[in-house]
Amino acid sequence: MQYVEVASRLLLVTVFAFALAGKVRGRRAWAGFVESLSEMAVIGRAVVPAAAVAVIAAEAAVIVLVLLPPGGAATAGFALAAVLLSCFTLAVGAVARRAAPVPCRCFGASETPVGVPHVVRNLILVTASLLGLVGSLTNGSVDPVLGSVAGILGAVLGLLMARWDDLAALLRPSWRAPHASPAGRRATFTPGRRPRAG
Repeated sequence: MQYVEVASRLLLVTVFAFALAGKVRGRRAWAGFVESLSEMAVIGRAVVPAAAVAVIAAEAAVIVLVLLPPGGAATAGFALAAVLLSCFTLAVGAVARRAAPVPCRCFGASETPVGVPHVVRNLILVTASLLGLVGSLTNGSVDPVLGSVAGILGAVLGLLMARWDDLAALLRPSWRAPHASPAGRRATFTPGRRPRAG
């Protein structure tokens, strides 16, 4: 489990570093994140600004804690990540059920609407957090070479999570495709003539 913990550390650090940087890299990015949080309508508009600050503070705390040597602080970091990501998953799931056209600004500027792919991504990250949490509670030595490989793998997976929208579009371009007509065909219309199936 020690190598799983190492991989989870680098995965979470990469993901939260990209997420944090994407939100605070400029006024426009920050305003877009706050606006998307408001449009999600999962919390009252009055508390949205405070919630946005709490999110970036929690993300920064996760980065710092999971980078600390194995022990209580690192364990707390994994636990915080699991709780934070679980909250994100519930919020994203609620928006996805409503099919509300709210852009996902988790990693900064994006026009991709929140949907099922984002729920899947968050569940993967919750799982990684829990695995890291379990690993942080076990004792054992880590081989430097194997530990480096595990860390690199975790960082690569973190990059994939950060680019999840592009990955989801590539692997499953029909996530949010419009429903086909009952006949499975598109209706066409020619001026002066009755519509016919095309």
